[in-house]
Amino acid sequence: MAGVLVGLALLAFWLYSLFDVITSPEDEVRNVPKPLWMLIVALIPIVGGLLWLARGRPQVSGSAWRSSPQAGSPPPATPPKGPDDDPEFLRELERRMRGDD
Repeated sequence: MAGVLVGLALLAFWLYSLFDVITSPEDEVRNVPKPLWMLIVALIPIVGGLLWLARGRPQVSGSAWRSSPQAGSPPPATPPKGPDDDPEFLRELERRMRGDD
């Protein structure tokens, strides 16, 4: 039973690594071209996946992890209003309900 679980975990890691290589933008892949990374991960499952995570995966910029906006960066987008928060929508809805079309 333990062997099956280890095998499934290794298969999941290999699939994750392969999917990560495929979905990564080609211009952000490090060290070797993306098609070569796909071959490495596909042909050498565990070692290739570890190499991909350590040496090939695009690096996340430090600013992506900061919660406060930096000077010069655009302000965070405000969430969209719901229709019940929009006074213009409520006026239009009330007008329609009265039959003022």
